[in-house]
Amino acid sequence: MGTISETTISDVFRTDGPLEVVLEFAVIWLAVYGVFRFLRGTRGAGVVKGFFLVAAALALTIRIFGDATDGFSRLRFLFDQAFGLLAILLVVVFQPELRAAMGRLGRAQLFATRRAQVTGLADEIAEAAEFLSRNRFGALIVIERQIGIGDLEGGTELDAKVSATALESIFWPNSPLHDLAVVIRNGRIWGAGVQLPMAEEGSLPSILGARHRAAVGVTHDNDCLAIVVSEENGGIRIAESARLSEPIDAAALRDELLRRLSVQAPGFVVDRRGEGAPS
Repeated sequence: MGTISETTISDVFRTDGPLEVVLEFAVIWLAVYGVFRFLRGTRGAGVVKGFFLVAAALALTIRIFGDATDGFSRLRFLFDQAFGLLAILLVVVFQPELRAAMGRLGRAQLFATRRAQVTGLADEIAEAAEFLSRNRFGALIVIERQIGIGDLEGGTELDAKVSATALESIFWPNSPLHDLAVVIRNGRIWGAGVQLPMAEEGSLPSILGARHRAAVGVTHDNDCLAIVVSEENGGIRIAESARLSEPIDAAALRDELLRRLSVQAPGFVVDRRGEGAPS
């Protein structure tokens, strides 16, 4: 048996020039990034990532050791045959996720259209929040951004257009869905009556209630925004990156949403004196 040498390992990545090396790695990176982004927010994303890491590690190991020695011929043969079968198996197993991802790809929009969508979203939410605040109707609205929120519990899937009327109807006190959260995904109302993870007890002033704890909890490990309307006095706050803003005037909410949805700026620190809106 031979031994692994620097020449043998370099031969695995041999090309005709440095420009080709850059181009090849750029294509590989774009392909991998495209697959992960394509499946982002689906149940299959984690499995695909794990499969890719294991397959990449096995491929590199077999290629490096196999090319450096006369062994691993049977293992290389089995790997080459099994890899193609596993790829087909992934397509079959995750067919629903792939269909959903294809739907998202088909709804992909240009920059100008995306800006118009964000503006419309901010307009509708701000109008609804102003109505809810004026009437002292509690509300919790979560807007997903780049990364989907996983492990959401309960709720009713709606897949409805975001409008002030729809949000006001959901959070009307007699509505069966008014108690928990509305989740907005891909510019649409994905679901209502959704249970969110709560921030730790004592992490917020005692004057702030369960809605505010849920808003902070859901933004702790996600890049989403959460808008909270207090049932007690109609105060409006925004949670982002596990931080709660000071009370925001209803008239200023639209501009604040546009700013955060466009540049994803960090949120304000919670008013630790407890002034503002309890849940």
